[in-house]
Amino acid sequence: MCRWLAYSGTPLLLDAVLYKPTHSLIDQSLHSRMGVETTNGDGFGVGWYTPDSSSPAILRDIGPAWNNRNLREIADHVRSPLFFAHIRASTGTAIQQSNCHPFRHGRWMWMHNGSIAGFHLMRRDLCLLVDPALFTDIEGTTDSEVMFYLAITFGLDQDPPGAVARMVGAVERVGREHGVELPMQMTVAVTDGQRVWAFRYSTQNTSRSLFYSSRVETLRKLHPEMPFLQEVSDDTRLIVSEPLGDLPGAWNEVPESSYGVVQPGADELFPFVPEPA
Repeated sequence: MCRWLAYSGTPLLLDAVLYKPTHSLIDQSLHSRMGVETTNGDGFGVGWYTPDSSSPAILRDIGPAWNNRNLREIADHVRSPLFFAHIRASTGTAIQQSNCHPFRHGRWMWMHNGSIAGFHLMRRDLCLLVDPALFTDIEGTTDSEVMFYLAITFGLDQDPPGAVARMVGAVERVGREHGVELPMQMTVAVTDGQRVWAFRYSTQNTSRSLFYSSRVETLRKLHPEMPFLQEVSDDTRLIVSEPLGDLPGAWNEVPESSYGVVQPGADELFPFVPEPA
């Protein structure tokens, strides 16, 4: 499977989140504690927004994140208020740049940990559900990218939670038609550059790990000695496949079959239920 993080809040250098924490995403690429695989070395990607851009910049490569000099270089120089980072462990599709996350379409960015069981059986039928006007934009061969374009087809621009629910509903329906009893396993992050939605769901109700950071004002009271907490705004938030360290009170598990929204003002958490597409 994979590991990922989404950051939203005070503009930071990527280095502050990707490399500096005790159990950073770079450390997780070699020593994951909660993933299916300990090592996630089948490529990586980072995507970030700047105030002057309507779509995110993306850097992806097929090598492991832990020794990539280009990633180390940009992490010390790129500052952003919202970025995604993903390290990949392939579930069978090719190790190629177009299969590395995050995926981008217009202002949207998407990344996924998990898999569609039996994807090789369902791939044709799922691809036929993608809006023909979008189909030529699919560059790779992963289930994750097909999920993204299905969500766009089902109304991501207008209703992100509903679009993801309809995407899952379509995958589960097609899975049943092909005799796949438990097709969906996912944690997904998607953003339009302003808000971040994060989903945790699986057909078997035993989803991969996902956590969100506690409110900054709470952490300041618990850990007044930490300079980082004094430098970031109250609305700063991280969503991660596994915690970036062992700081007491810092991490909260996203409940099974639920999704959260990180946005200006109060963040929100809701139940997640697939819908018919």
